[in-house]
Amino acid sequence: MKHTYHIHGMTCNGCRSHVEETLSKVKGVSNAIVNLEKAEAAIEMKQHIPLETFQNALKEDGGRYSIHNQGEHHHHSEPKKEKQSKAKSTGSFYCPMRCEDDKTYNEPGDCPVCGMDLVEEQNLSTASAQQWTCPMHPEVVKDEAGSCRICGMDLVPMQPDLSAEAKTYKKLLKKFWIASTFTLPIFLIAMSEMLHNNPLYNLMEQKYWNWIQFGLSIPVVFYATWMFFERAYRSIKTWNLNMFTLIGIGAGAAWLFSVFGMLFPDVFPAQFKTEYSAVHVYFEAATVILTLVLLGQLLEARAHSKTNSAIKELLKLAPNKATKINKDGEEIVNIDEIEIGDLLRVKPGEKIPVDGEITEGESSVDESMISGEPIPVLKQVKDKVSSGTINGNKAFIMKAEKIGSETLLAQIISMVNDASRSRAPIQKLADRISKYFIPTVVIISVITFIVWKYFGPEPSYVYALVNAIAVLIIACPCALGLATPMSVMVGVGQGAKQGVLIKNAEALEKLNKVDTLIIDKTGTVTEGKPSVEEIILFSDSYSKDQILKMIVSVNSLSEHPLANATLKFAEEKNITPNKSQAFESVIGKGVKAEVDGKIVAIGNESLIEELNIPFPENLKIKSRKKQNEGKTVPLVAIENSVVAMIVIHDKIKDSSKKAISELQQYGLNVIMLTGDNESTAEVVAEKVNIKQFKAEYRPEDKMKFVEGLQKQGKFVAMAGDGINDAPALAKSDVGIAMGTGTDVAIESAMVTLVKGDLQGIVKAVNLGKAVVKNIKQNLFFALIYNTIGVPIAAGILYPVLGILLSPMIAALAMSFSSVSVIGNALRLKNKNLN
Repeated sequence: MKHTYHIHGMTCNGCRSHVEETLSKVKGVSNAIVNLEKAEAAIEMKQHIPLETFQNALKEDGGRYSIHNQGEHHHHSEPKKEKQSKAKSTGSFYCPMRCEDDKTYNEPGDCPVCGMDLVEEQNLSTASAQQWTCPMHPEVVKDEAGSCRICGMDLVPMQPDLSAEAKTYKKLLKKFWIASTFTLPIFLIAMSEMLHNNPLYNLMEQKYWNWIQFGLSIPVVFYATWMFFERAYRSIKTWNLNMFTLIGIGAGAAWLFSVFGMLFPDVFPAQFKTEYSAVHVYFEAATVILTLVLLGQLLEARAHSKTNSAIKELLKLAPNKATKINKDGEEIVNIDEIEIGDLLRVKPGEKIPVDGEITEGESSVDESMISGEPIPVLKQVKDKVSSGTINGNKAFIMKAEKIGSETLLAQIISMVNDASRSRAPIQKLADRISKYFIPTVVIISVITFIVWKYFGPEPSYVYALVNAIAVLIIACPCALGLATPMSVMVGVGQGAKQGVLIKNAEALEKLNKVDTLIIDKTGTVTEGKPSVEEIILFSDSYSKDQILKMIVSVNSLSEHPLANATLKFAEEKNITPNKSQAFESVIGKGVKAEVDGKIVAIGNESLIEELNIPFPENLKIKSRKKQNEGKTVPLVAIENSVVAMIVIHDKIKDSSKKAISELQQYGLNVIMLTGDNESTAEVVAEKVNIKQFKAEYRPEDKMKFVEGLQKQGKFVAMAGDGINDAPALAKSDVGIAMGTGTDVAIESAMVTLVKGDLQGIVKAVNLGKAVVKNIKQNLFFALIYNTIGVPIAAGILYPVLGILLSPMIAALAMSFSSVSVIGNALRLKNKNLN
């Protein structure tokens, strides 16, 4: 039997997975599927299980989620929130290790799973405009420079609020200096024991110096690094064991042992005592370990700020002001005040404020910041311009079409953020290892203590304690957890800077596996800006202007690039469309409608055949002659007769041949699929050196072709820009949409190329290979570090080489292991994808 219940409390895919796993473990459940969007759980069971059983299972799991019957009103008591900073925040915060997939938080703080400091997501809302204030009257605030209305003094720029990561870094830096200030004298006191006739003991006995070390350690333990113990306690309480679990146990054990040794020295055997009858204390080990871990967190905080530098650079492109044209003239307004349809003047050198269309004037526009191409693009009337790009040396007037979050710049930033927070499939390997990592390390630590106690030299208890702590401290699950997310974040940002937008981390991994690339012709190999060369009549019944008027009357309702070409051609000849009725788009074939009481069809030979319209052989010869020249030739039929053909030319992109050659050198089999005729497809394929192509392919044909290749074991990427490409884009292993294409194509794809150029596919493939290679390097480093470090800390080299690893050296190595992983990921920032 199967029952469906409502789940309350899920906020991300990690929650969904967790609830699904918990419900599946209930005795008697054969299968449980949880849907995040519907907040539902479909549970299959051999015999009826009371709802209370599932409720208890979720309650025992922590009470974060609740389950009840569909339709019931349920008041769920939210779990207590962890104590977090009260710092005001306008951004979202996420865990850099992606512990809960793409889950975000509204305030800064610690990740409830791994304890890491949450990182602020960079978006347009966090990029505030510069404001100016008076140094004498701070209540005076203006959006631009000027003079104070009260005292007349020049206004000065206001210091913007620090970002969350800057605040975290500043807080950690303060704590690090406090910890270092108190740890240094503890360390010096402890190291003085190595001196012959220790001069400090001439001042007072060792037991008193132990009390001084204890006093100095209190600010370090209970203020500067107390957060580590809080995180360790929380990790044990929730059983989300992590790096802080090991640090808390190791450093905490050393500190508590020392305190207990001072207070109750008589409890300990002689081998724990010095020649002065005082118990060996490890305040220096505990404080140095904690201070070094704090240093590692400090360095990580600084490194994290560099991993999302690409998004920060994109945010800098967002303009704050615009010149709006209204009936009273021009005025400077904030970007937030612009509405769709407003006319804006863009002056030389200014950033284009929003997405729109040029209505008057022309200029060259630098689009390198979003396309990755350094050459300015000439923009004329009716050309589209994008927010954040920079105008050249001429002014123009534009009409606002997309504002706020709808602009290309905002969408790019959103896509980069989403992709940066997504998890690559290879992360599952790290997750599986991490699941058993902490318990394994604790067991090794216990074994180390036992082995040294029974088989180690005297004082065996001291050796056992020190080496057990070293094992706990050197182990670094953090490096393993950061290996994939850091590479993904930096790689996605670098791709965005060069015009390659990645929808999720899975796309990067899949790009590395692609062996077959399918490309469309129009808008992919060609420019996608077809133009009408001529209209050739087959009948004397209508003039060219009459036929053109009927063509545009039908095509005015179509979004196909070929239809747009005819509309532009008609506009140049001052021909306006009539009203059409019963419009129908036959995908992959053409369009038809009723104009002035007559049925007009425009499309390829397949459409003419489908409508059973005669097409004489002599007309076919004329049509195919143009097709053999690489032209696209839609046919025009009125009522039951083919009356004309439209000769359309679409120029091959200059970069297509070079890009296809590079892709073939990578070992990719490049195949062109097009809805165009065989002759035109053959001419284009020959010009760009594509050996395999298929013509007159409809959307379902393209999708079936992709399926066929996948059944042969091929890993297929599909690149296209139109509605007819969407099914194949969605079906392929990696869909690549040209940014110049339709929204549905972009939505169906995993990768979007801003410029819509085949060279972008070369960049995308290079990006995938570079990121996967970087991830593997990070995983190798993290695994090898722990594989070698833990045995050395346990003392495996002591019997042969007499080498032991101090817990303090172990802490230093552990701290820098995570920083090294982040540093390796940052190398992707310098990767040239061309």
